[in-house]
Amino acid sequence: MSTVIYVVSDSVGETAELVTKAAISQFNDSKITLKRFPFVEDLGNIDEVISLVKLDKGMIAFTLVKPEIREYMIEQAAKTGIYACDLIGPLMDKIQELSGETPLFEPGLVRKLDEDYFKKIEAIEFAVQYDDGRDPRGILKADIVLVGVSRTSKTPLSQYLAHKRLKVANVPLVPEVDPPEELFLVPPEKCFGLKISPEKLNDIRKERLKSLGLNDQASYANIERIKEEINYFTKIVDRIGCAVIDVTNKAVEETANVILYHHKRRR
Repeated sequence: MSTVIYVVSDSVGETAELVTKAAISQFNDSKITLKRFPFVEDLGNIDEVISLVKLDKGMIAFTLVKPEIREYMIEQAAKTGIYACDLIGPLMDKIQELSGETPLFEPGLVRKLDEDYFKKIEAIEFAVQYDDGRDPRGILKADIVLVGVSRTSKTPLSQYLAHKRLKVANVPLVPEVDPPEELFLVPPEKCFGLKISPEKLNDIRKERLKSLGLNDQASYANIERIKEEINYFTKIVDRIGCAVIDVTNKAVEETANVILYHHKRRR
């Protein structure tokens, strides 16, 4: 005997369908047909689905978060003799009872959370792919472009901003290497130069060399070489015309907040 189950939701119906399929999977060779009925927004939609279920002699599995829609579904199904399984209502009621908090009653919030999660993952992957000037094509795709000399926290800052769902590319500036042309094609308001004092950078680089077991007297940590790099950095950011942030005594979070502020203002 064939059974028809109407999966009814005030959103796209993915949750209701997933739960219903999980239940169906427990039956071997079952002749069950699923019909999804999404975006139920008013009482007229309920009347329509009730009529269809009655014709098919089927049942309903539903996720409806708005109290008036949910109650109407239960009432009309009972009047018509149709079995309607409320997949989310009883759980919401119990959570409300135990927590003392009132539900938001907004359809589709799970989907919004999923989209937010995937945007974050996409941004993190973007930051890894276009880290340290690895691929200049990312500069024109990015929401934010960071430029600076080595050891100005470009990578950790990129990752921090990625967790805020921003796609970030960062470009290291070295006097002997011309910056990619893409850097001068991107809108200046998307770019942020990371400035640091020579003395602070000297200390950071010396510690970095020590941690790698290398001689801290290498040119990488030479103060005159560092000043040369910073002068070159200044010429490039002046050419770009972008904002410059002094990160000398700033934590990554502080620098990120400055960038986020400017980004939101621009939008």
